[in-house]
Amino acid sequence: MDYYKTLGITKTATADEIKKAFRKLAIKYHPDKNIDKPDAELKFKEINEAYETLKDPEKRKKYDQLGKDYQKYEGQGQGQYDFSGSRNNGGGGYAQYETNFDDAFGQGGFSSFFEQMFGGKGGAANGGGFGSAVSAGRDLEAELSITLQEAYFGTTRTISVNKQQLRITIKAGSADNQKLRLKGKGEKGSNGQSGDLYIHVKVDKHPTFERKGDDLHCTIKVDLYAAVLGGKVQIPTIKESPINIPIPKGAQNGQKLRLKDLGMPIYGKSDAFGNMFVKLRIEIPTALSEKEESLFKELSRLKTD
Repeated sequence: MDYYKTLGITKTATADEIKKAFRKLAIKYHPDKNIDKPDAELKFKEINEAYETLKDPEKRKKYDQLGKDYQKYEGQGQGQYDFSGSRNNGGGGYAQYETNFDDAFGQGGFSSFFEQMFGGKGGAANGGGFGSAVSAGRDLEAELSITLQEAYFGTTRTISVNKQQLRITIKAGSADNQKLRLKGKGEKGSNGQSGDLYIHVKVDKHPTFERKGDDLHCTIKVDLYAAVLGGKVQIPTIKESPINIPIPKGAQNGQKLRLKDLGMPIYGKSDAFGNMFVKLRIEIPTALSEKEESLFKELSRLKTD
């Protein structure tokens, strides 16, 4: 194999020309882009092998003098030799193929570059070594929206991903942006090994409750008389029908009441719940009758005296 012909360059090519040629061919023959072309993997390896030698001035010089087997002459009698990240197993095949692509594809290297090019996770991100990286299936990602009530009680969904109908179980207490992993439900690789499917759970906003961790927060209106004299007020709950709670005498606007165990279920724990925090919003009466206005004036004089 002529490394220069493999990269489609001349022997006078500059380092920049070598890098550009490699990038172009690596994109064209990357196995993730040629799943139905088994010869692409071999071509891809040849491109890598050529680039690993020609990008290094010392290796390139020795290659120009001795040809592609230049390292054999240096390592005679050792039984095996290291070839810029690949190991020859004595039978002409590759036991493993690893290399550093940072110089050609920027910081983050080859796998990061192809993740941006083709989407998803491919290349070296799926495992150590070239063989496992190009043959294992890629991971897939999907998004699933549920209501806050469904997050409270738990629910199931049937979704279609990669031509599969999958029944997804959402456990009670699931949080917004929670990630669920379904092993082996991603893309199938050329070696039969499938990647994983990651479900991102999105919990819709609720018109009454705001969730903070395992706690629920809401605001309720309280009339002035209940705030001054104490009393009871009805509040909603996410678990069941509304309930009545006592309002302490002299309650203040913005005061919060803590209701134990009326929050969200704690994920993965049975019979464990967060709390509900109820913020009081005291309403000032309007359109007072003459008698009511007179009584307020009397209260005002009493307070002044």
